[in-house]
Amino acid sequence: MATEGDVELELETETSGPERPPEKPRKHDSGAVDLERVTDYVEEKEIQSSSLETAMSVIGDRRSWEQKAKQEWEKELAKVTTKKEDLLWMTQMGISRAAAEQSLREHMGNVVEALTALTN
Repeated sequence: MATEGDVELELETETSGPERPPEKPRKHDSGAVDLERVTDYVEEKEIQSSSLETAMSVIGDRRSWEQKAKQEWEKELAKVTTKKEDLLWMTQMGISRAAAEQSLREHMGNVVEALTALTN
């Protein structure tokens, strides 16, 4: 005994055979796919912009840290005393006074190491 639901089921199976032409894509379905592509693109750009902001803040922090470290290093170098005789030797070798003094400070007043560093 067939019920009303069984009859509809039988009708659906009969019409879905090879006689039925394949369904054409609906006009509005392609718009949904396009919209999905656009939203994916926008979401990707938003992610990239937030990553960029994070990267820029990291770079800014690193630069400020490097600048602070450089200032501390320069303070340490300023504490090193240089002798006029050592500078005289270096200037007679054709090295500028500023470069000679800087090299002497970096090598804690050791003339041999400063000259070696400047000549190599």
